[in-house]
Amino acid sequence: MKLCVVGPGYVGLVTAACFAEMGNEVVCVGREEDPIDNLNQGIIHIYEPGLEELVKRNLKDGRLYFTDDLVAGVKNALIIFLAVGTPPKEDGSCDLSAIYQVAEQIANIINSYRIVAIKSTVPVGTSEKIAQIISQGLKKRGLNINFDVVSNPEFLKEGDAVNDFMKPDRVIIGTENVRTAEIMKELYAPFARTRDKLIVMDQRSAEMTKYAANCMLATKISFINEIANLCEHLGTDVSLVRKGIGADHRIGYHFIYPGVGFGGSCFPKDLSAMIHLGETNGWNPILLKAVKEVNDRQKKRLAEKIVQYFQKKDGVKGKKIAIWGLSFKPNTNDMREAPSIDIISRLLLEGAMVEAFDPVAIPEAKKIFGDRIKYAPNAYAALEGAHALALVTEWNQFRHPDFDRMAEIMTEKVIFDGRNLYEMQELKRKGFIYFGIGRS
Repeated sequence: MKLCVVGPGYVGLVTAACFAEMGNEVVCVGREEDPIDNLNQGIIHIYEPGLEELVKRNLKDGRLYFTDDLVAGVKNALIIFLAVGTPPKEDGSCDLSAIYQVAEQIANIINSYRIVAIKSTVPVGTSEKIAQIISQGLKKRGLNINFDVVSNPEFLKEGDAVNDFMKPDRVIIGTENVRTAEIMKELYAPFARTRDKLIVMDQRSAEMTKYAANCMLATKISFINEIANLCEHLGTDVSLVRKGIGADHRIGYHFIYPGVGFGGSCFPKDLSAMIHLGETNGWNPILLKAVKEVNDRQKKRLAEKIVQYFQKKDGVKGKKIAIWGLSFKPNTNDMREAPSIDIISRLLLEGAMVEAFDPVAIPEAKKIFGDRIKYAPNAYAALEGAHALALVTEWNQFRHPDFDRMAEIMTEKVIFDGRNLYEMQELKRKGFIYFGIGRS
C-alpha cells in the first residue's frame, strides 16, 4: 500500500519504518524545522534500538522517503497516519492545535477517497472533530469526497518500540465503516500472522482504550511504590512482597517493580489528560488523582533519602553525588518527565555537586542542566571522589558493576539504589552503606 505518515517524531518514525519494512511505500512528512535531510541519509534524531538500521534499509530499498511537503506525501497515499505531537497544557489537557492544523491542510489537498488514521494520543471525541474539520474544508472547496477518520492508537514501549510494532499484542481499529475496517485489516495482516490481533470498535472507545491502558499501567507502578514506602515504615522487604503478590496470576509481575517513579512522554501526560477529561465532563477521578500524587511524591523520595542521610554528616552541601542513569527508562535518550530531573534539581538546590553518566542521554541532559552538573565519560569516572552513588535508571551495564573498584575510588561507600538492582547483604559485606526502595 501507499502510505503517508505525518510527524517524524518517536511514534511517526517507528510507524513509517515498520510499515516500509513490510513492503509498503511510505512517505514520512515533517515540518521545515525537522531534520529531513538527515533522515533521508539514515541519520535519526532519537535513540531506539533497531530503528536506525530499519530506516537505513528501507531508504536504500526505496520504500521510505522523508519530506516537508505534505502535498507530496498525501498525493498518492491511500492511508494518512497522523503522528504529530499532542503536548500537555498547564491544565493537563492536550494541545490539539497541531493535529487540527494538519487536518485542515489535508482537507485542502485530497481529491479522492482517503483514510485518515490517528496514531497520536488524543482525547475522546477528537476523531469526530477531525472529521468535521475535513468535511468543512472539502465543502469550502465545493467537493463531495468520501473519506474516513480512524482511531488507531499506538502501544509502543520506548526502548522496545520496533519489536512492539512488529509483534503487537493487539491492534485497535476505531471505525464503524466496514470497508475501512477491511482495508486496515489488510494493512496490518503481516503483523498478525500467528493469530488475529485486530480489535475493531467505535472511534470513541478506541481513543479511550489508549488512555485506559496507560492509566492502568501507571496505577500498577504507583501501587507498588506506595507499598514500598509502607514496607520501609513497617520493617519489611518489598522485594519479597513483590514475589508473593506477583505469583498470583490475577496480579502478575509486570509493572510492579518499585523505584523512583514513572516518567516519559506517555504516562504522566495521559494520566493528566484523563484527570482533566473526567473533571470537565462532570466526574471526579479520585483514583487517577491519587496515582499522580503518589508518583509525584515518589520522584522526590530518592533525593530526600540522600539529603536525610547527609544531615547527620554536616549536610549534603559540597558533597559529590554520582548519578547513574538520566533517561526516564533504559534503551532511550528520552528525558521527558524523567525522575532524574527531580532528583538532580533537589540535590543542586541543597548545594551538592553532581556528576552524572548515562549511555545515551547526556546530550539531552545538557539541554536541561547545562554546566550546572558534570558529565562523566563512563560510569566509574562519575564515582571518582563521590560521597554517594544514586542509581536512577536501570541500564544493563549498571546491573553487575565492580564493587571492589567502586570502593577504591569513592570517598564514601554509600549507594542509594533507586531500582533495587543490588543485593543488600552483599553490599553490606563489602562495607557499603545501602539504601533501596521499600527495603528495611
